[in-house]
Amino acid sequence: MDTARLAAIRSAPGFFAALDQSGGSTPKALAEYGVDADRYSTDAEMFDLVHAMRTRVVTSPAFNGERVLAAILFEQTMNRSVEGLPTGHYLWETKHVVPFLKVDKGLADEEHGVRLMKPIDTLDDLLAQANEHRMFGTKMRSVIADADPAGIRALVDQQFDIAARIAAAGLVPIIEPEVSITSPHKAEAEELLRAELRRQVSALSPDAVVMVKLTIPTRPGLYAELAADPRVLRVLALSGGYSRAEACERLAREPSMIASFSRALLEGLREDQSDEQFNARLEASINEIYAASVTKSTA
Repeated sequence: MDTARLAAIRSAPGFFAALDQSGGSTPKALAEYGVDADRYSTDAEMFDLVHAMRTRVVTSPAFNGERVLAAILFEQTMNRSVEGLPTGHYLWETKHVVPFLKVDKGLADEEHGVRLMKPIDTLDDLLAQANEHRMFGTKMRSVIADADPAGIRALVDQQFDIAARIAAAGLVPIIEPEVSITSPHKAEAEELLRAELRRQVSALSPDAVVMVKLTIPTRPGLYAELAADPRVLRVLALSGGYSRAEACERLAREPSMIASFSRALLEGLREDQSDEQFNARLEASINEIYAASVTKSTA
């Protein structure tokens, strides 16, 4: 494992940029960027446009390893280039930002209050590509809609089963069991999730390394004990549908979590902005998210 990147992820101040919108979420991301659906008629055209958006983000002077520790990429982004370099190489060699790869293939239908991940039939090939492209780790997402103990246990078991395969390939897995912010029993679901995460982490070998990406909990400090486990490299917070302002306000009350925002990071960026306007907006966004990740409130 790359010790320089491991040290940066473990202890450097900053946050993760989630730039991993895939086929299902790309049209919405483009629309919020000011690119209407009539601008593209094929998936290839759509992904060209979203890569142009992501390229503009990562090449901005505001985007660098001083505040952005890592970036989570979609497979197509990993396999493309930025300024003549493969994206992962560009991020680390030019910006000192550690690259991760999203590996899940979307969500299954809801059952027992959760949406498990669909089978990742190409996982071994994806992991080989991730190593070739110098990814440090991976990320995979599933969703908890309600406080069903059996569903939550099955979801966490699935995440850790796949994480073991990822770790065996020499990559650090980010486990993302998102609790929906619209769940009718959000706080109860989070308590169940915490117990299942602790059960799985306690069963890991002493030298194992995992990360978790979680909805900002209803009860502040809920995941502090999990974050203190030496096998948990970082506990990341997803924005989960909150505005950037609300997500940052909530995150600032979480001493053991740093951001891994997607939509909240890109909020306010538009294709028709001048470079000066775009970079200023991204600078303000990065500053706000960085502050919430490193400067914690006692309120």
